Amino acid sequence: MIDLRLLREDPDRVRASQTLRGDDPGLVDEVLSADAHRRSALTEFEGLRAEQKAFGKRVAAARGEEKAALLAEVKGLAERVKALGAEADEAEATATALARRIGNVVEDGVPPGGEDDYVVLEHVGTPRDWAAEYGDGFTVRDHLELGEGLGAIDTERGAKVSGARFYFLTGIGARLELALLTAAMDTALAAGFTPMITPTLVKPEVMAGTGFLGAHADEVYRLEADDLYLVGTSEVALAGYHSGEVLDLSAGPLRYAGWSACYRREAGSYGKDTRGIIRVHQFHKVEAFSWTTVEDAADEHRRILGWERQMLDLVELPYRVIDTAAGDLGSSAARKFDCEAWLPSQGRYLELTSTSNCTTFQARRLGVRERTADGALRPVATLNGTLATTRWIVAILENHQLPDGSVRVPAGLRPYLGGLEVLEPTAARGPVGATSAEVRS
Repeated sequence: MIDLRLLREDPDRVRASQTLRGDDPGLVDEVLSADAHRRSALTEFEGLRAEQKAFGKRVAAARGEEKAALLAEVKGLAERVKALGAEADEAEATATALARRIGNVVEDGVPPGGEDDYVVLEHVGTPRDWAAEYGDGFTVRDHLELGEGLGAIDTERGAKVSGARFYFLTGIGARLELALLTAAMDTALAAGFTPMITPTLVKPEVMAGTGFLGAHADEVYRLEADDLYLVGTSEVALAGYHSGEVLDLSAGPLRYAGWSACYRREAGSYGKDTRGIIRVHQFHKVEAFSWTTVEDAADEHRRILGWERQMLDLVELPYRVIDTAAGDLGSSAARKFDCEAWLPSQGRYLELTSTSNCTTFQARRLGVRERTADGALRPVATLNGTLATTRWIVAILENHQLPDGSVRVPAGLRPYLGGLEVLEPTAARGPVGATSAEVRS
């Protein structure tokens, strides 16, 4: 949630942030007006309630007709206090609802614009020159063709069981995902993160607290019968882990690495990346999440980016780092860096990691604070970043493919696959499209 003190003291900065995001800067004035009404109503309520308490002492000391008259007066006063209390509560709810519509204030230097207005900060590695390696007649296979040939990916049966954008990872595909996520958890452990297996169902207040029930709420799965939400990232559960608590950050950031299944409706993505496992409804991910001080947040953001890059180097992928434009940040992020790997079959870059500095936005909503050296309480900062996810398999298969449909295993993953150096094509039992009779025979 936006810092209301900042909103009052420097509304122009918040208006500028809203404009950079492509959101309505006029909302700032609506919030200021609602906040002024809230404070006025609360002041009036508290003043009248104090008068009511003082009046009670007069009633206690009165006798006879005087007491009867005072009691009648007290009744009217009580009704006014009740009405003012309701007005103050309503003003509080209105101000809070309006304030929650304002996104986090973007950091200085964040590029303006939307999804296509990112700034490339760095290119790492060089995409392979397939013609130089294998001749002009070589045709790059995409990840689905490779995955089916390896007996690693089965989207046809995924659709049969669950519908479009679902899949099975089979055999070496399942092993490859486990290898990736285990390597990511090892990287997190070496960096001082506590490993966490997190819930994938959360309460509405936790989902809202992390900022996922705003403009993009239609991308979230909801279980109406239980009033619970399926998370699209373990960031949600990890953010809720310390809700309502006071943290001790005197020894440095609190860091957690969450391993979980993730679910996304992919609303509005009809027709995009329908082939294979690039854009799917369910996947697995290891997510880095940090709680730290406001002063340390920018440095922790760069550190998380460094651990993401360490993982990308481990699997030997050519990638670029981008500074995401303000209009593509999401409501809770003040700045976001993405790492995008080269996708040979499509001749484009594909997002594999994302790390966001959410400053105090989520902590304010979730009531997470720290006690400073002078004893005061203040909100902390939260940061998150992807260390590995199912989508990485797409880039690994395509970038490390060999002419016969096999795939070289990056050296960093070999220890997690029993020393396996090459994934070989296989004639899988029960090929995709086979009938049950064919499988039995």
